[in-house]
Amino acid sequence: MIKVGVIGCGYWGPNLIRNLYNAPNCEVTICCDRDESRLEKMKSLYPSIQTTTDQQVLLYGDLDAVCIATPVSTHYALAKSFLLADKHVFIEKPITHSSASCMELIRLAEQRQKVLMVGHTFEYTAAVNKIKEIIESGELGEMIYISSTRVNLGLFQPDINVIWDLAPHDISIISYLLQEDPITVNSQGRSHYNTGIEEVAMTTLNYGSGAVAFLHHSWVDPNKIRSMVFVGTKKMLVYDDISPNEKIKIFDKGVERPQYYDNFGEFQFAYRYGDIYIPRVEEYEALGAETRHFIESIQNGTRPRSDGYSGLRVVRIIEAANESLDSGGGAIPIISDIGAMMMPESTQEVIR
Repeated sequence: MIKVGVIGCGYWGPNLIRNLYNAPNCEVTICCDRDESRLEKMKSLYPSIQTTTDQQVLLYGDLDAVCIATPVSTHYALAKSFLLADKHVFIEKPITHSSASCMELIRLAEQRQKVLMVGHTFEYTAAVNKIKEIIESGELGEMIYISSTRVNLGLFQPDINVIWDLAPHDISIISYLLQEDPITVNSQGRSHYNTGIEEVAMTTLNYGSGAVAFLHHSWVDPNKIRSMVFVGTKKMLVYDDISPNEKIKIFDKGVERPQYYDNFGEFQFAYRYGDIYIPRVEEYEALGAETRHFIESIQNGTRPRSDGYSGLRVVRIIEAANESLDSGGGAIPIISDIGAMMMPESTQEVIR
């Protein structure tokens, strides 16, 4: 039985506790928060759970693992202390506030032979994994571009801008689906309510394969939209995460360039308008799958899907986006040496 503690019982922590309670071979023994009222709520829902306002109780307690659901600025210090105390660590996205601190946590986890996992929840959703299956089958053809919109009214974050808050979702999805890192990042945004904390941004990711991704993020939009469009050379796919029954639609539409023509007057693109179909998606709670994967990774001594390196990829892209933001939207190169930093193939999966 894996004994787990949760630190942070605000917005997301209670969801983690609920799913960990339902995970096989897992026992949630304690939760921690500064707010006593939140702890009282957890105690009313789970009478057997211990509560504390002192994180040291988790640090020196009889725990196998700790899940961190606190503000981003606290992730690094908390995760480092728990890894040094020989605890497996799960951290909500983004993994840390900088790639340097993320690398330190990765190295520390490897040295201590502990699981380090980041909460890229969308990588565990049925819809995203169905999209991955469709892309890898070649049905869409080569990827031309991706357009993602993740907007709503609020929630404003006091310590990070909208890119740090919302972009990790889309970046982790795209990285997971394409298995490719961008080579450059451009970003523009504005802050209207809190100086220096942009609440709306547009980011462009350029890939070596020729694909390009456009990301729109906002806390000040009248509509809540969670949609992504994948345009390939053969077909197009729309992913609407809010839709209850039709999350994925595939459009047999495209553009065909004429192979032969004698003069410019004969040159005409051909537009294909085919069927639209909705693939069946077996729905389940992604956070449940994610927490079970964390426990299984600890039990089996295997590297989790969204490991520290996955978190590092996302943080590096966000850092580049913010650098572009500060420089007026210029292209910032992504120098990726993550592959070189990975452990040898023979030891990559087994971590204990």
